[in-house]
Amino acid sequence: MACLTSCIEPLRAANEISGQDAFHWTVVAEKDSPVQSSAGVTFSPDCMLADAKSLDHLLFAASPNSVFENPSKANAALQRLLRSKTQLGAISGGVFPLARTRLTEERPLSVHWCYEAAFRAEFPDIPIQGTVVCSDGAYTTISGASAVFDHMLTLIEHRLGGDIMAEVACWFQHPFIRSAAMSQKVPAIATAKSQDLLPKQVARAIQLFAEHIESPVQISEVAEAVGLSARSLERGFKKATGQSPLSYYRKMRMNQARQLVLYTNDAITEVAYMVGYATPGAFMRHYRETFGVTPISDRRAKNSMRVGSDDVLPSG
Repeated sequence: MACLTSCIEPLRAANEISGQDAFHWTVVAEKDSPVQSSAGVTFSPDCMLADAKSLDHLLFAASPNSVFENPSKANAALQRLLRSKTQLGAISGGVFPLARTRLTEERPLSVHWCYEAAFRAEFPDIPIQGTVVCSDGAYTTISGASAVFDHMLTLIEHRLGGDIMAEVACWFQHPFIRSAAMSQKVPAIATAKSQDLLPKQVARAIQLFAEHIESPVQISEVAEAVGLSARSLERGFKKATGQSPLSYYRKMRMNQARQLVLYTNDAITEVAYMVGYATPGAFMRHYRETFGVTPISDRRAKNSMRVGSDDVLPSG
């Protein structure tokens, strides 16, 4: 819902401020029935995908598990739009159904950091761009709702000029307009500090942890790599994050595991291997300690919520 409204509202404001009918928008769905958002708010489409035409941009806004009911018919409609010079794209979880069309081939796509592990698991051949927006040829992918607001401001500037764009930004108290090339911000776990404010050696250790999810690295090896003793790294980590390096590292692995549990159909045993566990027993125990539920129960609960909200279940 935030992705959809972040597209529409700045364009509406630009029309109002400029006194021009500069932008038009259409809510498109595969079928003509209402679509319920993850927040439970229902939107009625203006037209079906098969009937869509004369679009400058078509952006997918969907959950990561969404699939087309009739993929061949949907792909035919998308190919027709591409031939008519429509720019295809996706926002946040919408990058998954866009990638499933295989129309983007091996172009890089912007993937929100919270979906990155699940996306890599399903699409290992598609490069992930860590920027807030990625434009490549006929495709524009946008990491999240705030990023799409920035992208709409860019479109407003191109169409109506910088003064109108700045006034729209001020209307919504959106003071910092990010360029497409800006990297996504990823939260430092369990701390109010951003990674920009972390001590350099702690930030570098976190980077090494992120690079060794599937093949775990020893804390002593990380300490040596950042030029500290294991004891000094422990002290620095606790001061900066409130956690030991081992706890922080495990939480990173568990967060990645949860993406795979919730947004892929991989067996739980396979997920354990993908985040560096040699046997599923320890993985199951650490998952439950971290999230309060087993991975099987977590996946089952997520699926039951999808059914309740008319969302699409992952294919079995």
